[in-house]
Amino acid sequence: MSWIEIISAVLGLSCVFLAGRNSKYNFWVGYVYNVFLFILFWRQHLYSAMLLQPVSFAINAFGHWRWTHPKEEERSAADSSRLKVGHITKEQWPGLILLVCVFGAVWAMCLDWLPAKWPEVFQVDPSPWLDSYLLMLTLLAQYLSAQKCWECWIVWLVVNAANIVLYIISGLYLMPIVSALYLANGIWSLVSWKKLFNKHE
Repeated sequence: MSWIEIISAVLGLSCVFLAGRNSKYNFWVGYVYNVFLFILFWRQHLYSAMLLQPVSFAINAFGHWRWTHPKEEERSAADSSRLKVGHITKEQWPGLILLVCVFGAVWAMCLDWLPAKWPEVFQVDPSPWLDSYLLMLTLLAQYLSAQKCWECWIVWLVVNAANIVLYIISGLYLMPIVSALYLANGIWSLVSWKKLFNKHE
């Protein structure tokens, strides 16, 4: 267990705690969290998770803007300066799932190819397919979080359950415990955000 893993765990828990409580300050913590995760995953050869961090940083910035600059019809009933909790339609789910499946397969094959092409740079990913699909599901969850759709917490529950397996396989010790805490927070947040959605907040 390294000090980078410990700091990452604290930042991650702080970020999801604030997000689950509908606080815009989760984004500021999220920026720092991305930097530490990039370093952590590079050291563990989890390249999908590592490469996710710059994209995650950009989605985080997008979400920061969306949460604090809502359109007229998107304003919370409790605070007009804040984006209200929304949702995605049943018709949107198949398209989102298809994107995850297709891009997950393509990236998994890339993870197999990279170590063969540049072995001096990339070591073999211990779980390329799991790593790849987790990447796509995480991007989906982050995008839905940035749009403040309450269904993001459903995707986060799947991601965190799978992350526990990935982290154990990869030899991390603290991150599986952190992911278990994320699961608990995700369940609470799912219920909380659904209530906010029903109240147009």
